[in-house]
Amino acid sequence: MVLLSLIMGGVLLAGPPARSAEPVFLSREMTGGIKSYRVRPGDILLGIRSRFGLSLSTLVRENVIRNPDLIHPGQILRVDSRHLVPPSPGDGILINLPEKMLFYFSAGRLVLSAPVALGKPSWPTPEGRYRVVAKRIDPDWVVPPSIQREMRRQGQRILTRVPPGPDNPLGHYWLGLSLPNYGIHGTNAPSSIYTMTTHGCIRLNPGDIEALFRKVSLGTPVWIVDRPVLLERSPKGRLYLEVHPDVYHGEDDLSGDFFRWLSRHREIRIDAEKARQVLRNREGRPVDVSPTRSLAPSSKRSPP
Repeated sequence: MVLLSLIMGGVLLAGPPARSAEPVFLSREMTGGIKSYRVRPGDILLGIRSRFGLSLSTLVRENVIRNPDLIHPGQILRVDSRHLVPPSPGDGILINLPEKMLFYFSAGRLVLSAPVALGKPSWPTPEGRYRVVAKRIDPDWVVPPSIQREMRRQGQRILTRVPPGPDNPLGHYWLGLSLPNYGIHGTNAPSSIYTMTTHGCIRLNPGDIEALFRKVSLGTPVWIVDRPVLLERSPKGRLYLEVHPDVYHGEDDLSGDFFRWLSRHREIRIDAEKARQVLRNREGRPVDVSPTRSLAPSSKRSPP
């Protein structure tokens, strides 16, 4: 496993964020569900993907969609928006980078979960513990010098400030973090949610950021973690494994770390072959990997 130093500062990051040594998150619960969604006028698959937080490839495959550009109002889609909820160190905001999900805890309970957009691989969202230090409605976007330099390199018009309005990429709400120039905010491009496309900030759908903005206060802790592998034991005793692509570190094989971790937790028994398949596919949704129960041999003798 690659381990890097924690990167700080509001400038272009030189490499991926550090990852904690423990390779598996033991989830506390599952959020979301499997539902039937009726396509509305104006819907596109990218928007449905971003609204519910699931991969486009999974949405296309499970609904046997041959042309992703051709869906029609009234069409019924199977939407699987389930996600395992990582354990939080306390009340506050927890963001798991590979999962592309934000979770808000209050009074020890999960009260909000939402898909997010995060930093692109060349400009990753940094892992660490921060605080909410600013709350603004209809903020100006003061363009950081690092993004101005990117605009210059790409031959774009260089902006220094963008006022509130439809062209402002921050949307209507801004939660500034104690990491300079980074924040949690809305967007004027909702179809970008559940992707790695930002300059390191955490971007939410308009409705989700409005709900979060009204719940949090200045000083709220924010934990940003990097755990692509989550495991949960349901109240009924079933085991669910959720594995995401390792976008920042590029690890192709997560199974070695997982099974070494499992060897230290012998009380957890799983279907190893099914788990290997989940680790290989990395579809980003919970899969039941409970061991197959075999019938114990009967102690009764057969009649003569």
